[in-house]
Amino acid sequence: MKILVTGGAGFIGSALCRHLAGELGLRVLNVDSLTYAANPASLAPVAALPGYEFLRADICDAEAMRAAFARFRPDAVVHLAAESHVDRSITGSDAFVRTNVLGTHVLLEAARGHWSALEGEARARFRFLHVSTDEVYGSLGETGLFTEDTPYAPSSPYAASKAASDHLALAWHRTHGMPVMVSNCSNNYGPCQFPEKLIPLTILNALEGKPLPVYGTGRNVRDWLHVEDHVRALHLVLGRGQPGRSYNVGGNAERANIDVVRRICAIMDALRPAGAPHEALVRHVADRPGHDHRYAIDASRLRDELGWRPRLDFEAGLERTVRWYLDNEAWWRPLRERVYGGERLGLPAGGAARSAA
Repeated sequence: MKILVTGGAGFIGSALCRHLAGELGLRVLNVDSLTYAANPASLAPVAALPGYEFLRADICDAEAMRAAFARFRPDAVVHLAAESHVDRSITGSDAFVRTNVLGTHVLLEAARGHWSALEGEARARFRFLHVSTDEVYGSLGETGLFTEDTPYAPSSPYAASKAASDHLALAWHRTHGMPVMVSNCSNNYGPCQFPEKLIPLTILNALEGKPLPVYGTGRNVRDWLHVEDHVRALHLVLGRGQPGRSYNVGGNAERANIDVVRRICAIMDALRPAGAPHEALVRHVADRPGHDHRYAIDASRLRDELGWRPRLDFEAGLERTVRWYLDNEAWWRPLRERVYGGERLGLPAGGAARSAA
């Protein structure tokens, strides 16, 4: 099976490439434009494999996308390429609309041209999986779960751009009959995550004795999903999902942000004691504009129809993640020094301090 992966040098994309090409031995073409959040070092385990290829290209480049499909002739597409950080979308939404909306449109059209020319079994087995986020659903109250039927109500420019791309993807199924599926995942964590996000930012700041920023009260709740569980779900949906359907992917691990930060502090106290509890570094900072209160995923469709369940317990997965960052400074140090040093992003007018993701 030949799979074209977009955004495969990013966090989730690189984990997917490692899973597909490294663990399953499938042929993979990784298409990535190498924006600030991409890191080719994440692909070191598969870079030399004969079935793995890398193409540096922008999904907004229609000619490059058509050429990629014509040369590689994929059996399936997993579309992950996206601008994904909410804070950056608050201060600069242009890139989010361009990549997430226009880029998705270009890719869908390139895929449609390829699929339309297929015949017989090749046409029947082709699939296009558009990977999205639970943020398209907006904010939950104290109770309830997002289902695939939850109305879209995005709060941030990032979430709105992903909601638009979800609608485009499913419209290509309804209008053209193209076998498209959509997945909406909860907050991912694990190795190789760019250090603007909450968990790696907290780990690295704690390691360096810097303040640990927490937005507002820190009581905003997220459902945490280990990236390795996520990519297993993506492969399963790609192979067994029903075209025209959406599938929610969640870790069944709701935690308030402040509790995640405190747990990281406790792990750091055990692994890298610093003379004082790391929790003393916690600083509450001005909240993010439009900060959703709570996300929580109902993944019963994925469980009941496809047999997927998360394997990694959050507590064990979080400790494993902390250990990975402590053991892999060569991966994150260049990013920390040359790309993103931990400064606050998406700062409201008159705000201060440093960023939480």
